[in-house]
Amino acid sequence: MPTDADPRVPVTVLTGFLGSGKTTLLNRILTEQHGKRIAVIENEFGEIGIDDALVIDADEEIFEMNNGCICCTVRGDLIRILGNLMKRRDRFDAVIVETTGLADPAPVAQTFFVDEEIGAQLALDAIVTVVDARHLLPHLDEERAEGVENEALEQIAFADRIVVNKTDLVSEEELAEVEARIAAINPLARTLRAQYAAVDLDEVLGVGGFDLARALELDPAFLTSIDHQHDLTVSSVAIEMPGEVDLDRLNAWLGEFLSTQAVDVFRSKGILAIQGDDRRYVFQAVHMLFDSRADRPWAPDEERTNRLVFIGRNLDRAGLERSFAACLA
Repeated sequence: MPTDADPRVPVTVLTGFLGSGKTTLLNRILTEQHGKRIAVIENEFGEIGIDDALVIDADEEIFEMNNGCICCTVRGDLIRILGNLMKRRDRFDAVIVETTGLADPAPVAQTFFVDEEIGAQLALDAIVTVVDARHLLPHLDEERAEGVENEALEQIAFADRIVVNKTDLVSEEELAEVEARIAAINPLARTLRAQYAAVDLDEVLGVGGFDLARALELDPAFLTSIDHQHDLTVSSVAIEMPGEVDLDRLNAWLGEFLSTQAVDVFRSKGILAIQGDDRRYVFQAVHMLFDSRADRPWAPDEERTNRLVFIGRNLDRAGLERSFAACLA
C-alpha cells in the first residue's frame, strides 16, 4: 500500500502460463477481507472475453482488454487505462494487472519505467507468477524456433513471487523437480506452494519485491527493447452462439475433443447455457485436465448464450464451430 516514503499507487502484475490458476488467485484477492480497494485490469488472448465473467462480482473496478497480448499489441491500451484510472485515484488503493497466459511480463513491467507520467503515479510492486505444477516442465522443455520466446520461462525469470499451484496433482518427487527447475531459472524469487491458489495474500500484495537492477541484469535492454516475438503457431478460437446445449451431447463432444486434441490445446474455457437448468455452466480445461461446475443463475435480463475459447496449435475454427453447434438442443 502507498506509504509516506512512496505515495505512488502500487501495481501487481499477475502472470503465469495458460491455465495455471491466475484467475483463481485473483478471485481470492478480491474476496478476502483485507480492506484494500483494488482496481483490476485483465488481458485475454482471444477475441471474446471469458475471464471477466469468471471473476467474482466485487466492488472493485475491473477493466478488460481483449484480442491481443498486453506485452505487445495492446500495450497502448494498458497505458490509456492506467492514465484514466489515475483520474479516479481516490477510489482505489492498488492495481492488479492480470496478463494473458502468453504474455512476457518484461514489457509490461517496462511500462512503469519508460512512461514518465505513469511512473510518477504508479509503482511496480511485484511480478507474481502462478505456475501449474502438473504441466510446467513440458512447457519449459518445449522447443521453439530461433528468436521465439518461451513465455513460461520468461514468466519465471522475471518473477518476484512464484506460486507453485495445483500441488495436489503431482507427487512429492515431481514437485521437488519442478521447484528445482524454478530455482535454476530464478533463485531469488520466493516460491509458495498452493492448491486452488490458496496463499497468504501478504506474500503477494504490497511486498515491494520488484528490483529494477535485477531486471536489467536479466535483460540489459529492459528499458529500451520493444522486440517480442510470439510463437505464431499458437492461436485462439472463440465461439459465441445463442441457444441451449444438450448436456449429453456436450459431454460426448468435449470428451472426444480433449482425448484427441489435448496435446495441442493448452487451454479451453467457456460459459454455457444448459437445457433445463437456470444456472450458468462453467467449464475449464488445461490439456486433458477438465473441470466443470454449475455457476450462478442467469440474470432475468441476461441472454442465455454460449461463449467458449480455445487456445492452442492447429485449431480448426470451422470444425469447432460445426461440432459445437451439433450440441445445441
